[in-house]
Amino acid sequence: QIFNQHNAEAPNLEPAFQRMAQMEPNLDHDVSWFLLPSYWAKMVVALISFLCFANSYDGDFVFDDSEAIINNKDLRAETPLGDLWYHDFWGSKLSSNTSHKSYRPLTVLTFRINYLFAGGFYPVGFHVINIILHCTISVLMVDVFSILLGGLQFSNKGRRLNLAPKSSLLAALLFAVHPVHTECVAGIVGRADLLCALFFLLSFLGYCKAFKENKEGHTFSVFWVLVSVVLGAIAMLCKEQGITILGLNAVFDALVINKINLLELIRKLLYKDKSLENTGLLRKGLLFRVALLMCGGAGILYIRWRIMGTGPPAFTEVDNPASFADSLFVRAINYNYYYSLNAWLLLCPWWLCFDWSMGCIPLIKSVSDWRIIALAALWFCLIGLICQALCSEDSHKRRILTLGLGFLIIPFLPASNLFFRVGFVVAERVIYLPSIGYCILFTYGFSLLSKQAKKKKILAVAVLGILLINVLRCALRSSQWRSEEQLFRSALSVCPLNAKVHYNVGKNLADKGNQSAAIKYYREAVRLNPKYVHAMNNLGNILKERNELHEAEELLSLAVQIQPDFAAAWMNLGIVQNSLRRFEEAEQSYWTAIKHRKKYPDCYYNLGRLYADLNRHIDALNAWRNATVLKPEHSLAWNNMIILLDNTGNLAQAEAVGREALELIPNDHSLMFSLANVLGKSQKYKESEALFLKAIKANPNAASYHGNLAVLYHRWGNLDLAKKHYEVSLKLDPMAPGTKENYNLLRRKLEQLQKKGG
Repeated sequence: QIFNQHNAEAPNLEPAFQRMAQMEPNLDHDVSWFLLPSYWAKMVVALISFLCFANSYDGDFVFDDSEAIINNKDLRAETPLGDLWYHDFWGSKLSSNTSHKSYRPLTVLTFRINYLFAGGFYPVGFHVINIILHCTISVLMVDVFSILLGGLQFSNKGRRLNLAPKSSLLAALLFAVHPVHTECVAGIVGRADLLCALFFLLSFLGYCKAFKENKEGHTFSVFWVLVSVVLGAIAMLCKEQGITILGLNAVFDALVINKINLLELIRKLLYKDKSLENTGLLRKGLLFRVALLMCGGAGILYIRWRIMGTGPPAFTEVDNPASFADSLFVRAINYNYYYSLNAWLLLCPWWLCFDWSMGCIPLIKSVSDWRIIALAALWFCLIGLICQALCSEDSHKRRILTLGLGFLIIPFLPASNLFFRVGFVVAERVIYLPSIGYCILFTYGFSLLSKQAKKKKILAVAVLGILLINVLRCALRSSQWRSEEQLFRSALSVCPLNAKVHYNVGKNLADKGNQSAAIKYYREAVRLNPKYVHAMNNLGNILKERNELHEAEELLSLAVQIQPDFAAAWMNLGIVQNSLRRFEEAEQSYWTAIKHRKKYPDCYYNLGRLYADLNRHIDALNAWRNATVLKPEHSLAWNNMIILLDNTGNLAQAEAVGREALELIPNDHSLMFSLANVLGKSQKYKESEALFLKAIKANPNAASYHGNLAVLYHRWGNLDLAKKHYEVSLKLDPMAPGTKENYNLLRRKLEQLQKKGG
């Protein structure tokens, strides 16, 4: 019972509710499906949802995981916890022009906890949490669907009744095994969607608790309404879509608690009918509860706006080309086509891709484009469902269809481009929540078919087949998300026109050292998108390493021409110009890179190398010092400072720099080696020997380490040890410069000593 029988102020509410509940048909009556006790139903859903994604538990960090986790300083203990509230999801300041304004501090906090408990970037723990979250959400879906499909009623003891156990189990299974959820579960960055969904559902269930019978005799609990608002705020702090639960709670209140007939209400509002108060709109509590939800939502959005700032996120045309179209018609047509693609992914989740941007979906620019059919089909179905939801005489049908459409459409609104530009074309992760609405509509459609079908078992077997196919598809897709190579290659057949897909395949190959294959994919990425500056930059880098300098210069010059503030391309162009011995142009390119990226230690390092080549030693040392100030662990810059000071005879300064470097990077064997050389020349043989041995222990196969230690022993007079390390050095590298000559000198000296001794 939702309302207290003894409440004298509202004697008509509970009987009215009960009568309507009795008049409504039971959805389960027509559904040919398994009937399980609630506990077992939840166990089955949990087990099957686990089986779908279990093989992703030991996957790598892939795609966006690198930026959101590995390169995100907010995960590290040295970053104050307070910074999480002023940074975006990727660790950038919200006030920065480059920020995507994705404000998800609670999700980042869970990443940080994962990192601290694991003691580093070990992906297993991150993946396990994601799988557990999806299983938990799927279990909660049993309760949510039982309310959405069967209505909200409580027993005399205050226990909520499940009036649609078979339908809620089927809908929860459909949700648990939907392949479109793979990105959220198998991709660690999908944690944002999972946490958002968890608190989204808890907010809804909390709102339902507001109507549970209480001892004070109130018809609803303000406390639980406020709890629902707080849980909605937490959902939004996990991902932006979470705020939409407040609107859905209001819709649920109007349709299920107050049984409002929307069409009748609209008619009475239009004709100013005096019986408006009998529609349920003005019943005690509804307007107050909606006001609480609206005030809570407005307050949450205001606080977020104050933290985030007023500046819109910076997206480029390749991220969302339709939003940059000049024509309102082109924008509207393409937005609607994107909606139809999202609907198709829910209906037939076979073609899945990690990224749908960069030409994957060419713009529709004319009504003669055959893809207009998809728009027509989408709106034909939506209008049909909306008409049934508004006009049907069956109140049960109206309620389920309206709730299904509400859960399908409202959580999708933040990704719809209607209120602000989003940074993607289609994203599977954003339909995690809207799939709730799809599962409601599917289950209701199945019940209608079951009612009409003569052979209900065949229909049930068909649905079981769909579930099984989805389980297998989830397992296959999860395996593709285990590594970047599999993930990127899986997209080639789905989005062959997507330049980013070819770019990512090329980058993955380049990281593995397969430069020849990487060049092929980078060239294809540039062909598909002639303005793809990142592909040009990476291709230019590989060509530079292969000494194809002129083509590398052409590509990098074009990249900075297209994007003048592309600091990395300017630096790489400087490296190529330096190799072509065009030193003035190289210096200018380096300084341009630094102008566009103030904190650019690698560029200062390369600038120092240029100055060293020009014998501008002071400038070189200053450039390398800047690199180490910006990045104290920049080993190459420290090493070059030590070597330059050593070569110019400044041994005391070289020693001081070497000791400073080793304090900051105590386990760097190359720094040990460089400082050991300086100490040897300063005749600090004992300390030099200790550093050489420590460097060799860290890197025993470095021929130069053994060779220089042999020289130290040679000078020191430890000839037997010198002979031993010369031989090790020559064994590791028979062509080591100077080592053979020194070894021959030592052998002659040892022979002379033997003759004298004889």
